[in-house]
Amino acid sequence: MRPAVFLDRDGTIIEERGYLDRLDLLELYSYTADALRLLNRAGYMTVVVTNQGGIGRGIIDEPFLHRVHETIDARLAAGNARIDRYYFCPHHPDAVVPELRVKCTCRKPAAGMIEQACRELSLDAKRSFTIGDRRLDVAAGRHAGTRTILVRTGHGAHEEAMPPGNTHPDAILNNLMEAVGWILRTSSR
Repeated sequence: MRPAVFLDRDGTIIEERGYLDRLDLLELYSYTADALRLLNRAGYMTVVVTNQGGIGRGIIDEPFLHRVHETIDARLAAGNARIDRYYFCPHHPDAVVPELRVKCTCRKPAAGMIEQACRELSLDAKRSFTIGDRRLDVAAGRHAGTRTILVRTGHGAHEEAMPPGNTHPDAILNNLMEAVGWILRTSSR
């Protein structure tokens, strides 16, 4: 079983734009390809786990979401980096699509997407990491048994200032590149 790095999408690998509903709003952070290339070369599976309640709310549809991920993949490939797999949760408590207005086990802070990836890709959660800009990312990683990092990009600086409750990350760092450096220095794969 391989280790992985589970990555939130918006605010972690791409700029936070709220509900990303136009491709022209998609912008990778300047260091994203470099950070992911380091993880790829170190043998980590890179897996995006992202809440996409905009589908349930009727703001975007699945074909558009797939175009977003294809665009991310193309931009990463230009930097010799890759995401190995994407998992997304289309559910939302306020969904206008009735079948997506459910209490699911995949919407973060639940660990369903990470657990599914571990099953399908033969990943070892105990040797893996979760990186995100929200405490719900940290909670999902904790529930799945990974080590966790909160980054200050996106919503991260605001989230860091909030009371942590039960979501204490293993590290709080400025951005994805710092998080990758921390992983590579501290992991014993």
